[in-house]
Amino acid sequence: MTVNDSEYIRQDEATRVRVLSEALPYIQQFAGRTVVVKYGGAAMKDSALKDKVIRDIVFLSCVGLRPIVVHGGGPEINSWLDKLGIEPQFKNGLRVTDAATMDVVEMVLVGRVNKEIVALINQAGGLAVGLCGKDGNLFTARPQGQEGIGFVGEVSNVNIKILDTLASNGYIPVVSSVAADETGQAYNINADTVAGEIAAALGAEKLILLTDTSGILKDYKDQSTLIPKVDIREARQLIADGIVSGGMIPKVSCCVRSLAQGVRAAHIIDGRIPHALLLEIFTDVGIGTMILGSQFT
Repeated sequence: MTVNDSEYIRQDEATRVRVLSEALPYIQQFAGRTVVVKYGGAAMKDSALKDKVIRDIVFLSCVGLRPIVVHGGGPEINSWLDKLGIEPQFKNGLRVTDAATMDVVEMVLVGRVNKEIVALINQAGGLAVGLCGKDGNLFTARPQGQEGIGFVGEVSNVNIKILDTLASNGYIPVVSSVAADETGQAYNINADTVAGEIAAALGAEKLILLTDTSGILKDYKDQSTLIPKVDIREARQLIADGIVSGGMIPKVSCCVRSLAQGVRAAHIIDGRIPHALLLEIFTDVGIGTMILGSQFT
C-alpha cells in the first residue's frame, strides 16, 4: 500500500466519521419517532437503488427510529396483466379495476411485491413483517366514487393497533395498499393515499414520498428551481396557482392532508438519488421538498 493509498483511506474514514457525527443530532431528535415511507417509482425498479433504499430503512430502524413502509407496484401489476392477457386501462389517471384486474392486483401487491420487500429487509438485517389493509383490520376501504373505475378505493378507517404492536417490538411493517370494505370486497387504493392516512393515524414525525421527481419545482422543466421548504398554506397556494400540476397534485394534496391531521413534516424526495432517505432525514440541507404543518413552521 502506497502512502497515497493510506492517505486516501484516512480521508475516506474521516469523511465517514464526520458524516456520522453530523447525523447525531438528528438521530437524537428522531429516536423513537415514527417515519412513514412511501416506496415506489424508479427506486423500486432499479436493483442497485432498491438495495440502497432497503439498507436505509434498516439503518433508520437500527438507530432507533420506527420506519413503516407503504408500497405500490404499478409496473409489476402491468407486466402480470400482460402475461394473463388482460388489457390495463386507466381513467383520469386511475387504474380501472374490474374483478379480474383486482384479483391480479391483490396477488401481485400482497403476494409478490410485498414479500419481496420483506425478504430484502430481512436479508439486510432488519425484521420486516408484510401486511395489507385486511391484516388486523389495519385499514378498511370504501369505493372511490368515480363512475366506471371499478374496485378503486379510498381509506375509510385506520386501526393502528397492529402497527403499534409491531413497531414497538422492533419490527418493520411493510404495507401494501389493498384493503376490503365491510362486505369483504377487495379494493385497490392509491399507495400515496394509504401512506398519508397511516402517517396521520400514527401521528408520525414524518411522511416521506419517494418519487421520480426532485420535489416541488417552481418551473417543472428546470431542476434548479426546486423549492426546499414550504408550509401547508404555501403548498395549497402552489396547487391553486398551478405551479404544482399533473401527477404532483395528488402527491402534494396527500401531504397537505396528512399535515392537517397532525403529521409534523412531509417530504417529497427523489428516489432516483442513492440514499435519498438518509440524505433527507440526517443532513442539514436535505435533498427534496419538505412541507411543514402550520403549527411547526
